[in-house]
Amino acid sequence: MADTQQIDETPGAAQDSKAERAAAKLARRITAFSKAHGGAEAQVAYIGERGARIVLVGEDGGWGDLVATSHEIAESAVKKAGITVHEAFDGEFAAKVKTGPYEWKRMAGIQVGGPSNG
Repeated sequence: MADTQQIDETPGAAQDSKAERAAAKLARRITAFSKAHGGAEAQVAYIGERGARIVLVGEDGGWGDLVATSHEIAESAVKKAGITVHEAFDGEFAAKVKTGPYEWKRMAGIQVGGPSNG
């Protein structure tokens, strides 16, 4: 008869493990963004039932975002990535973002010569 071992993994432990894996995956993506843009800073914003949005701004002005299923996972991910986290997306932090023609067309296309809304 083979030796067996039963691991008592309660639903809470399984959820914690899943959250830890999600935070680690996000942290890897944040770290890759940071390396590609000469460093990065972030801001974590609660977006309701969907979770939290991690807005990343690179030292070169490039930007992007990620969505975590909870604010706790997002906070854990930025902590694991070791980047500066801002309380709000304003001031000097927001001024670091560089936008180009694509963003202007996407954000204000209808108002600034984009396709009609008809």
